[in-house]
Formats: sequence, C-alpha cells, structure tokens
Amino acid sequence: MFKYTLLVFMFGAIASCSKKESSSIPDPPVVPPTMRVVQATVETTSGTAFFSRFLRPELVLQFSARIDRSTMPTALNYTDATGSVVQYDATWQRNDSILILQPRAGQTAGLSQYTVKILRTLKAVGGAVLDAERTYQMVTGIDSTAKFPVITNDSLMTLVQKQTFTYFWDFGHPISGMARERSSSGDVVTTGGTGFGIMSMIVASERGFVTRQQAAERVTKIADFLKTKATAYHGAYAHWINGNTGATQPFSANDNGADLVETSFLMMGLLTARQYFDGAGALESNLRTQITGLYNAVEWSWFRKGNEQALYWHWSPDKGWAINLKIQGWNECLVTYVLAAGSPTYPISDTVYREGFTRNGNMRNGNSYYGINLPLGSNYGGPLFLSHYSFLGIHPNNLKDTYADYGVQNLAHSQINFNYCTNNSLNYRGYSNACWGLTASDIQGGYTASSPTNDRGVIAPTAAISSMPYTPVESMRALRFFYDILGDKLWKNYGFIDAFSIHDRWFSSSFLAIDQGPQIIMIENHRTGLIWKLGMKVPEVKSGLTKLGFTSPNL
Repeated sequence: MFKYTLLVFMFGAIASCSKKESSSIPDPPVVPPTMRVVQATVETTSGTAFFSRFLRPELVLQFSARIDRSTMPTALNYTDATGSVVQYDATWQRNDSILILQPRAGQTAGLSQYTVKILRTLKAVGGAVLDAERTYQMVTGIDSTAKFPVITNDSLMTLVQKQTFTYFWDFGHPISGMARERSSSGDVVTTGGTGFGIMSMIVASERGFVTRQQAAERVTKIADFLKTKATAYHGAYAHWINGNTGATQPFSANDNGADLVETSFLMMGLLTARQYFDGAGALESNLRTQITGLYNAVEWSWFRKGNEQALYWHWSPDKGWAINLKIQGWNECLVTYVLAAGSPTYPISDTVYREGFTRNGNMRNGNSYYGINLPLGSNYGGPLFLSHYSFLGIHPNNLKDTYADYGVQNLAHSQINFNYCTNNSLNYRGYSNACWGLTASDIQGGYTASSPTNDRGVIAPTAAISSMPYTPVESMRALRFFYDILGDKLWKNYGFIDAFSIHDRWFSSSFLAIDQGPQIIMIENHRTGLIWKLGMKVPEVKSGLTKLGFTSPNL
C-alpha cells in the first residue's frame, strides 16, 4: 500500500512539474495566410509598367482572395511623378476580388507618368495579407483636347511663319545679324542657317512681319559682316563663325576652314535677296552690289582638289583636304553644283557635275517602297532635308534632267517617309498619319539624321511642315496635330521645338536655324511660290541649271 501511494505521489509530482514547465513556453505565433495579385492589366496588357492610349487609364487588379474594403484606403497610394496624390475612383467586381482603379477627371495630364503602390497592410476578408508590396507605373496617352483656340489653316500657317521668324529676327546675332546655330549657341552663328534666315526675311517682308526697309537693312548688316569681318577661304566660309569677331569656330578637329556646302546655302539666300531687293534706292542698290561681290569671290572650281572631276566639301588652312569628302549625290547638295556651274568667275563644267555629283548616274535608285517609285537616292529616300535644302530656292516641279523629274523625286521621298511613319513597323508609340516626319534633328543625348533606315523614334516638326509643297494634306494634318494637340509641349517662343519622342516622352528644349528656316520658306512656297519664283529668276541659277542639262518651264 505504501508503495502504491508513493507511486501515485511521484506521478502527480511529475505531472505537476510538467504542467508548470509547459506553461512557461509561449505558444507559437499564428502566421496569417497570404494572398497575392493574380494579374494586373491596363487595356488587356498585363505587367507592372503600362503605356495607355487614354488620359484616364483603368488599372484592373485581380486578387487571389476577397478584399477587406476597409483596409484599402490606407494601403493604396496613387501619385504623380512629383509624388502628389492623385484622386481616383475604385470599382469592385467578382465578390470584391477584382479592383478597378481610374483617376478622376482632371487629375491626370497627357503623356505623364503615374504610380500605384499597394502596401502589405491590404488585407483579405478573413485576415490574409498581401504577400509582397506591389508597384505599378502607368504613362497616360495623348490629351486630344485643343491646347489653343482653333484657327483656320491659313491663319495657322501665318502664325507658324511669324513666330518661327522670331528665331532669325529677335534672336539673330546683334553684331553680325547672322543666325545663331541653335538656341544655346551664344556667339556661334551658322553659315547655311543664315542663308535660310535671309530667305525667311524676304517672306517676313512680304507678309508684313517687318518692313521691306528693315529686312534690307538686316541683310545689309549680314553682307557687311561677311565682307569685312568673317574669315573666308578662297571665297568660302566656315560652317560656324564667331558672330562678334568673324573668326572661324571649328566644327570639328579637321573642319576649321571652308565648308563649300554651307557656303552654297548662304549664297543661295543672298542671291534670292538680291533678286527681291530690286529697288532703285541706295540701300537696295548697294546691297545688290555687295551680294554679287560675295558670290563672285567664291572660288568654286578651286574646290575640285587639284582639278578632280568633283567638288570637295571641306578645306582647312592647316589640315588641307584632310576630311577628303567628295560632294556626291543623291543628297542635299544639288544647289552647290548649280551655283558652281553658274559662277561667272570660277565656274565648273558639266563633267564635274556628271562625274562628281551624279557619279555618272549611280545616284539613281528606281526601287519602289509602299508602292511608290523612288527615282534617286538611298533606300527609302533618306532624311527629308534632302528634299528641302536645295529646293528652298530651286523650284523642283517639272525640273528635269537625264536622271530624274525632281518634283516627282521630292513627292515620292515625302510620301515614302509619311507611309513609313504611318506603317510604324518598329511600333514606336505616337507615330501616326498625323504624327510623322524623319529628318536630321536633335535626339536624346545627341543629334542624328533620322530616316526610315535610321529611326530612333524621334519626330522633327520641320520634316512634315517643310514638305508642305509636296504633301499638302499630310503636312497640314501633321501641322494641326503638332499645334492643336501637342502644342502645350511643342509650341514655344521660336515656333516648334526641334524634335520630340512620344515613345520616350522626350521633348527637346532646342531650336536649330537649319530646321526653323525651311518651315517658313516652304510654307510660303506652298502658299505663293514666292521664294521659288525669285530663286529661278536669279541669272546665275538659270545659267547653272541650263549648263548642267536641266530643263524647266520655270526657267
């Protein structure tokens, strides 16, 4: 009996001890179950980063469990790029397992980025928590509302000409009167861009933006500077010049002397001005004499580099012909050969044109793109400035030689560029039949000659606008889109900015003389043919074209 009592006592003691020990050990934590985002979509596209077509995109979030709505307001952050809160509407579906978020009207802007962040404090009914914090980014589509009061096409063309002209007038260099290379160039002025600016001054005079006398005085200022201050090399000028001193501003290590192509753009502008300013008064009479002297001083034939049957683009006083670049077509340099052939002092022969520029006809293309036959040039025609620069003053319509009808060439080139952008084989956001035009322009971090074979997703307004004489319907549609729809981003104090990319949401801050000038001039050629009429009356242009075998009813 004693043994039995002892055993009971010992067992009870052990049990008591065991209970005491177990009560001191905490219960293991209860890990709440988790839920997850099964799918996030915007306009049927799944992922975490979205590009919407709309100004108020719908973000659809599908969860693996039913959401406790009371936890949503503090667990969800909707912000813009600055971190400011965006007000939104929330719609629930499928027993609260699907949440649709849409920003409220007026909360978002076009082509802007927004972020939706969902914290782990979001819970499901029953207590399940989100397995991980989620972040979604959305870029809104284009705001299709008009940014300015709607005006007629004719009024819009005038407005573009007038405001773009301020680049050459208000922003022209105060000492030389020449055009600054770009809006950030300081004292660096550009030779070719000044030629375009001079033509723009003629348009401005005719349109009443400035008086005829004011325009004549500004061109005289430029001519005086070129004659008395600017350094010339065998009569030709550098690409860049210091607008104060006239000294050459090197374009590159070996390009610190003459640029014959830029000089030809300058001379075409001056000769067109000489044709326009035909008054008997001393101001216009002296200006004509000055321009003739500047043109006759250019030693075009000397730039054959030892009498080769071709012109060369560059020459340096200390590097010589180091760049060694022949001026060969098809490119923007037809006007260079025309002015060289028409020179009464240093002319070239038609052989130099045939063997040098046309490469004995090897500049021909003859292929079709989008069903459009392209007579000359590289595949798909290259950047659109090839159909602009030489043809600011040379009328291409019905201008023919052995190699092409140049009106047909420029029309085909423009249509191919338009069709390429509309077709958009590289799927760049923003390209359309209203947003097109590839040419040389600024791009993010640099500069390039954009074309269908070198497409960086960057549209330059000058490309479509300066094609107005060739593709009036397509160009006007683009002009209206640039102004009416994208005007808040593109339209500034000197007209349209140089370039932009909807795909990358990049908008340049720059303006370039060689891109601003053609817009003014080619809009005018579309409207009245003014600069074409003047250019084709220049005796040296008529002589040069005839000598090189061109025919035209406009000669």
